Amino acid sequence: MAATTATAIAAEPTSITGTPERNAPVVLDLGKQGRKSIKRLRRGEGRLLDDINGAIEELRTVGTIGATTQPVIIVVRQKSRKAKSMFPLL
Repeated sequence: MAATTATAIAAEPTSITGTPERNAPVVLDLGKQGRKSIKRLRRGEGRLLDDINGAIEELRTVGTIGATTQPVIIVVRQKSRKAKSMFPLL
């Protein structure tokens, strides 16, 4: 299986007054993943959880996420199943 790469979108959105918002959410996109991986993530275990924890630690060390509370939104999409053929031997 290929390693998962996390993409963080961490632009500083500005409010109406033109000052940057301090608690703007960070979106962490993990792309399409398999059903079993998503199920393990919901249970709080598995490779995806390790990837998320590593990405959050990396964002903290870089300084994208500050020491104060900041919302992190994690986006994971489920891969579509392959269609089963009614006539597999034809």
